[in-house]
Parts: sequence; structure tokens; C-alpha cells
Amino acid sequence: MVAPQLSPTAPGNRKTMNRRHSLVLLGAAALFAAAQPTVSHAQSSSGEPIRVGEVNSYTGLPAFTIPYRQGWQLAVEEVNAAGGLLGGRKLEVVSRDDAGKPDDAVRVAQELISNEKVALLAGTYFSHVGLAVADFAARNKVPFVAAEPLTDAITWTKGNRYTFRLRPSTYMQASMLVEEAATLPAKRWATVAPNYEYGQSAVAWFKQLLKEKRPDVEFVAEQWPVQGKLEAGPTVQALAATRPDAIFNVTFGADLAKFVREGEGRGLFRNRPVVSLLTGEPEYLEPMKDEAPEGWIVTGYPWDQIDTPEHKAFRDAYQKRFNEPPRQGSVVGYATFKAIAAAVEKAGSTDPEKLVDALSGLSLTSPFGPITFRALDHQATMGAYVGKTIVKDGRGTMADWRYADGANYLPSDEAVRKLRAE
Repeated sequence: MVAPQLSPTAPGNRKTMNRRHSLVLLGAAALFAAAQPTVSHAQSSSGEPIRVGEVNSYTGLPAFTIPYRQGWQLAVEEVNAAGGLLGGRKLEVVSRDDAGKPDDAVRVAQELISNEKVALLAGTYFSHVGLAVADFAARNKVPFVAAEPLTDAITWTKGNRYTFRLRPSTYMQASMLVEEAATLPAKRWATVAPNYEYGQSAVAWFKQLLKEKRPDVEFVAEQWPVQGKLEAGPTVQALAATRPDAIFNVTFGADLAKFVREGEGRGLFRNRPVVSLLTGEPEYLEPMKDEAPEGWIVTGYPWDQIDTPEHKAFRDAYQKRFNEPPRQGSVVGYATFKAIAAAVEKAGSTDPEKLVDALSGLSLTSPFGPITFRALDHQATMGAYVGKTIVKDGRGTMADWRYADGANYLPSDEAVRKLRAE
């Protein structure tokens, strides 16, 4: 694979750099208070619980973070039911809400380390929040397992010894989609993405990687709506006016639903392929019900169709525990805390430096299969499912999917070393 360059600057205010999603659901604070009850934090006895400080945007994005929390709760319950860690010590989580704000995330991280005496930090959703906690972790020499933020910077240009990331990055998922997009006859492409770091980075990587595989393609239009404020009519009209052969979409949540509805009504997607990041995740696809798009090439999670032993065991346990199907967030939360438990056992200690050494190169089995936190850049090799959207039984789902192993969608070791050195 060609060595990547630093993400090109896309239109927009660069003060919003390194932000993952910024969807805010008002009124959720009263429903989803994230703080967990705490107990004595004395660590003098070998029988004391092993405490993990968990930080996430529960009040800001409950559609993802509540399934995520249920996922890590299931993992912790399984670890403790199996006898705990290090000869019987229970795994305990002290959780805090970061309100989607970097300053709040750093403040609660400090409180978790200083007052709650946690052994390590985990979580975060938004990219700018994840980067703030990663910087805090490096300055305070405390391990941090970033669960969800997708910014490439967290493991590359701003990577550090103490930070590890679970999910496949923007670069990795763009690479997965480019593999499919390059086979299409389309030469003229248009893009639509939210105007902040996540959307800008996704478009930049998609354009660069697609041109590497298909030098004949050109990008004839770009639309950069403000996240959560997409004006669907003008956006669709502007895209249609350029007569593209295909569209790359990065909108999600309510913006995605509006874009799909308006695009269908105006015929934007008729005989025109759409390649779309994250749209196959049930958090975003299923709420559209029978209005979900059909035939889009997407990354996602066909939770009801994956029958590998590791996924079936996870899905059955999750449904039994919470009486609902898992979401992408559920897998992320579960795998994050299974990784933490495996690292503690491998380290044989809660010493921060030993935990970092244990996480570096750590391998474990996730609901998606075996994954490894690479020693080179601390990026996990967890992949994503790539397929096409369909409507079945009145809801959106995925068909013709395959699992794209994250290990196959990373740049060369030489390119990563260069990025981490910059």
C-alpha cells in the first residue's frame, strides 16, 4: 500500500480538528446519568478491586453510548463471574460523563486518577475528546484504551506510549470502501460529509486512496454541511447539478436520514452508486426503517447474520442480559473491557508501565474474531463488515457482506513510523 500523507486540509474551520461525531441529543442528561456508585479506593490489599476509570459522552450520544455501556457491563460481569483477575480481584468500573467536551474529559480523568485511584483509563467517543484524554494520559503516564474515536492522529501523528485504540480508524475504513469503489465504472465522484475533522479526514483519505487505485477518477463536487444542521434540499440539488457518476457519503444520524429522504425524492440515487461510511451500523440504519437506502456500499454491523462461534456467544449473552439485540457500540464496549482484563492478566500487575507493556502487542478474541494491538502504533486490528444496504421486514440491514480484517487495511510500517515521528 502506498504510504499515506498527512490528511489534506479540507474546507471548514480547522478549530474543529480532531472531532469525531458531535450529535447532541437534548434532554438526555436526566435519563442517562453515567456516573457509577463508588466504593473505598484504598489499594493496600491484594484483594481490593482493580478499578478502571471510564469516560464517555453518555448524555450527548446515548444512541451509541448506552449500548456501549451495556457492552462493557457484560464484559465486566463475565470477568468477575469467572473469578476476577490476578488471583480473585474483582474488576470495577468508575464511569464519568465528559459532556462531549475535552476540558470536562480531562477534568474527570484527573479526578479518576487522583481521587478514585483507578489503574487505567478507557472510553471516549468524539475524536477531539479522545485526543485530549490521550494527551492527559501521556503527561501523567497512565494507560488509556481509546474505545471509539476514529481520528488517525490518536495512534499516528499524536500517538504516544500510553494510548491504545480499539476501532478501525478513518484511514482503515476508507481503505475498505475504496476496495469496493475502485471496481465501479464510475469516473466522476461527488462527496458529502460533515464539516469537521471526522468528515474532512474521511473524504481526504477516500479521494487519495481511490486515485491511487483509479487514476482516471475525478471529484467534481464537495458538500460540507454543518454537523446536525444539514439542509437536505440545497445539498441534494447541488450534488445533482454536477451529474456525478457516484457519491461518497459520510453523513450519519439525523443528517443521514434527511439526506436519504430528500435524495430519494429527487432521484439523486437513481442509477447512481453510493459508497457510505458507517451507514450499515444499526445505530444509524435501523431508525430509518423502510426508508433506509438500498444498494449502498457501506461499512457496518449485520448483527443478526454473523454466525461465527465468538459472535454467536456474544450476541446470545447480550440479548439474554439486556433483552435487546447488540449494536456496534455494544461490541466496542465489550471488546474494550475484555482487552483491559487480558492486559491486566498478562501484566500480572496494575503497575502502569507493566500494563502498557502488556497492551503493546496484546492479542485476544473479540466478537469479530482475533485482534491484536500492534506494538508499532497501538492500533488494534479489529475490522469492519463491508456490504450493501437492503430493506428487509420493514427495516434496514446489510446483505452481501464480508468481514474486512483491519490488519489488511493499514499503511506500511515505514509510513507509520514516519507519521509517529512527525
